[in-house]
Amino acid sequence: MLRALRTAALGMNAQQTNVDNIAHNLANANTTGFKNARVVFQDLLYQTVQTPGQEEAEGLTPPASLQLGSGVAVVATVRQFTQGSLVETGNALDLAINGDGFFQIRRPDGTIVYTRDGTFTLNADGTFVTQTGLPLEPELSVPPDTIEIHISQDGVVSVRLQGETESVEIGRLELARFPNPAGLRAIGGNLYEQTEASGFPILGAPGEEGFGTVKQGFLEAANVDVVQEMVNLITAQRAYEINSKMVTTTEEMLQTASQMKR
Repeated sequence: MLRALRTAALGMNAQQTNVDNIAHNLANANTTGFKNARVVFQDLLYQTVQTPGQEEAEGLTPPASLQLGSGVAVVATVRQFTQGSLVETGNALDLAINGDGFFQIRRPDGTIVYTRDGTFTLNADGTFVTQTGLPLEPELSVPPDTIEIHISQDGVVSVRLQGETESVEIGRLELARFPNPAGLRAIGGNLYEQTEASGFPILGAPGEEGFGTVKQGFLEAANVDVVQEMVNLITAQRAYEINSKMVTTTEEMLQTASQMKR
């Protein structure tokens, strides 16, 4: 019965982690470019009391084993990089990736991080930056007398200057994709950094083979399915209650055993 207490406690702890993850998904339902994550469970070590096929004293061979499990543990949170819906904003500096790929962002220490959040703006120097001031990589700078910015689906950035009728190209966007995007490490601020599990980034222009296209004037919404997350929440809550009931039941059984008289 003590095993049952430990197993139920592990089950409650695992479901609490599951609820924490669901709460994080729901909290970011309106976060641009956010990708939801799901919890992965794994059963723990088993005690093998009887091995299948092991001949007993009577000469009989049991066809099945006798194993007692030790409970459950959370082993990973797997991020789902499915496409979010594209929301039109009309802002020329808002960009959405329709397909695979990440924008590259340069941090102050020179390292590169990655994002699906295309909410860009211009700083005082006319450089494309995130809402926290981190510049886009490769760097794109707009002349001060620019009156119109156009970004094609294949990432070509053109501007029309004051007093001019024709646009001129000033640069091109470059995207990165990974062999295993689920291996990226989320560091907050809608940013991800490369890990050994993600593999090295593969760079290319929007629209090239394997890369998505860029939509100007759009943003990618979070891929959180609120209804599904609520269903997951109810399931986790019921599982927590069942494990809690197991603790209560085991305690009652121990109490009954301790009150037995010869």
